[in-house]
Amino acid sequence: MISYEPFWNTLKEKNVTIYHLIHKNGINSNTINRIKKNASITTYTLDRLCHVLGCSVQDIISYAPDDDDSDQ
Repeated sequence: MISYEPFWNTLKEKNVTIYHLIHKNGINSNTINRIKKNASITTYTLDRLCHVLGCSVQDIISYAPDDDDSDQ
């Protein structure tokens, strides 16, 4: 499962607001809503977030296998 928990931590550490992402950097509000719901985003969007926040992919997303994945 992909988690965006690192994204929220990175925003806090860098003192960046959602308002700043949307209105100053052109990140679409639908993207923020998708992140809030742990829904998928494009690699283009991931790249833009890394650029805007000056961070790496690991600072935006993390991966942990689902419990049901262990059955495969």
